[in-house]
Amino acid sequence: MPEAPVIGSLKARVCINSRGEETIEVDVVVNSFVGRACAPSGASVGKFEAINFSQEGVGETVRHVEEYSQNLIGKRADNHQLIADTLKKIDGTGNYSRIGGSAAYSISVATADAASKALGKPLYKLLEENGPYRLPYPLGNVLGGGKHAGPGSPDIQEFLVCPVGAKSIGEAVKINIHVHREVYRLILKSDPNFTGGMGDERAWAPKASDQQAIELVAEAAENISQSHGIETRLGLDIAASSLWNPKKKLYEYRRSSIARTKEDQLNYLADVIKEYELLYIEDPFHEDDYYSFSKLTRQVSAVLMTGDDLFASNIGRLIHGADMEAGNSAILKINQTGTLGEALNFARKARNLNYALISSHRSGDSTDTHLAHVAIGTHSSMIKSGIIGGERVAKLNELIRIDEGHL
Repeated sequence: MPEAPVIGSLKARVCINSRGEETIEVDVVVNSFVGRACAPSGASVGKFEAINFSQEGVGETVRHVEEYSQNLIGKRADNHQLIADTLKKIDGTGNYSRIGGSAAYSISVATADAASKALGKPLYKLLEENGPYRLPYPLGNVLGGGKHAGPGSPDIQEFLVCPVGAKSIGEAVKINIHVHREVYRLILKSDPNFTGGMGDERAWAPKASDQQAIELVAEAAENISQSHGIETRLGLDIAASSLWNPKKKLYEYRRSSIARTKEDQLNYLADVIKEYELLYIEDPFHEDDYYSFSKLTRQVSAVLMTGDDLFASNIGRLIHGADMEAGNSAILKINQTGTLGEALNFARKARNLNYALISSHRSGDSTDTHLAHVAIGTHSSMIKSGIIGGERVAKLNELIRIDEGHL
């Protein structure tokens, strides 16, 4: 029988994420096994998310770990709630503004990583003991705009595809790659001078309007669906909080020189969902507009109406949304809420409320593979982890490895 997994030591360092920004990475030793986690960060960040770093910055966030690490030594590494409660008590602010949410993330995930090694079981089984486990569908970003891309790109942040007809995770990953390549081919066809620019998540970032981008991605998905015989559906991440002007009470699509009222926004997106038979739409309204979320959810069907900034992986906000019937699915981002334990609580509550879960990466990410295990352990319907790039395929390759072992 394995020895009880307890934390022996912690070490934090400054490292670099996929956007070239400084972040924090933590090593946790449990019974001589080392767990490691690097904190991701988003470009489109909701106001209800945990604060990434202490006020003094990344360096001080790392140094603070040394100050309070003794409070974690000897704690059970497989008790996610205990680790979360300990970190919340150390911080004492409610949003990790003292110790930094990046530290809370890295410590809690690295601790679970080390515990899984010490106990000799996959991380996803440590997160959720009860199967049956299933592999999530990969939701891939093929074309990007908004805060993830530069001037001239669309206002909508992400144009996504999901191969719902794939029979294995390996097949699904390959189909998304084919669509990504087909999008590039179609961009070059319309703009021979396209230099191959990409956004933070390795999606193509052409000079295009939102309508042009939707049509282009729809054509690419249809071409690959037909040539491979595997149905591939479209999705959009509007990231509407970044478009919302609270003073004017308008959604400002600045790159398209279009302004929409709340009602205009709802009608526009309802038409897009129906015309392109969208499988998925994320953050169609700003992060406080539960009413419009609810209204659009009732108006359209057969689409995952997903809250990211709306819920911010926060149970209280999710319950409020469920009471209003706002949306039917939720993004799960550990670093939004701070710790792994809190994220798992959010995931359980979402399932109890019949909300589908989408486990998601961040635009500034690392080659860590934990997200693949989180997606399986939380019974997520989808994993949103990009299509190409080392920090993106790391998660997808881990799913392929897990599938090879038949869960």
